Amino acid sequence: MANDDPNPTPSPSALPRGRKPPPPQIIIHESTFGRMGKLLIVALGIAVLVIFGLVANYRSYFSAADQPQEKYHSLAHYASQKIAIIDIEGAIMEGDGFVKKQIDAVKDDPSVVAVVLRINSPGGTVTGSNFIYHYLRQLVEARKMPLVVSMGSICASGGYYIAMAVGDEKDVLYAEPTTWTGSIGVVIPHYDLSGLLGLWSVKDDSLVSGPLKTMGSPTKPMTEQERKVLQTLVNDSFAGFKDIVASGRPKFKADPAALDAVATGQVFTAQQALDRGLVDKLGFIEDAVNRAAELANVSTDNVRCVKYEKPTTFVGELLGVRTSSTGRYAIDPAALVDLATPRAYYLWTMFPSVLSSSRAD
Repeated sequence: MANDDPNPTPSPSALPRGRKPPPPQIIIHESTFGRMGKLLIVALGIAVLVIFGLVANYRSYFSAADQPQEKYHSLAHYASQKIAIIDIEGAIMEGDGFVKKQIDAVKDDPSVVAVVLRINSPGGTVTGSNFIYHYLRQLVEARKMPLVVSMGSICASGGYYIAMAVGDEKDVLYAEPTTWTGSIGVVIPHYDLSGLLGLWSVKDDSLVSGPLKTMGSPTKPMTEQERKVLQTLVNDSFAGFKDIVASGRPKFKADPAALDAVATGQVFTAQQALDRGLVDKLGFIEDAVNRAAELANVSTDNVRCVKYEKPTTFVGELLGVRTSSTGRYAIDPAALVDLATPRAYYLWTMFPSVLSSSRAD
């Protein structure tokens, strides 16, 4: 059998006379990590445990890819308790969009102790405004947490409606010095294009099941019957709006005449709104955050303020394309159909029926 040992120990008979065979060699193989291997393994185990502990403790820093992305805003960077800013930006069409996702993110986060509602909106549909108001009230009542409003450049009509989610708490409505707010009222836009269509010899020849089926159509003059029905819808929605304002402004609940005096559809400057009791304080978002911390009985040194951003995609950022999920521009056929649908608005604007629905949703 062949001997595979490259350095075989010579047998005694093969050695010259008088020479002894060399002593046997003992080869000691060191551990892969060296002499400190055991200590390194122990240190590695401790490091893994520490990392898992940090992830568990600060898991709220991480968000699912398709959910609102939490970002640090202000106050203590590494505090475990949080004040969350919910942002309402732009026209409010339907409420079940990014605003609702922000509300859900707060609802599912037990570390949030207070909410600042940042509103920069001219309003929108009755349904969209009421939807957001409803879920904000549900959040506040379920979590027993304070809600403070910070108004941006404009917080009018449906935006003001949503602000009433603060309830009857004192000193919780903050308007910036340049804010325009109010516009408590309802509008159903209607444009009579029948004269223009007549110039082109275009006639509305729709088949309907009843005389009110095409109520509000721009292709024909509005009849008195149609006007009466639509006015009833406006009046009922307006009464509901005033009830919501009374629930959020104790002054107006005790003095309906004072509410009627401001519920004319007029928009007010911040100072005018303050003088009329529509807002509580003039201040910026930092003031609202500090008030939220005060109501939550937490020190601003021991709480961090966070906000939420819409998730983005690599392709969307690369191409600069807006989609309904990221808030970037895109042609949405459903939105075009939606623009032609008659609806009531809590809205202050010159062109209520041509608003994009891509922002506050």
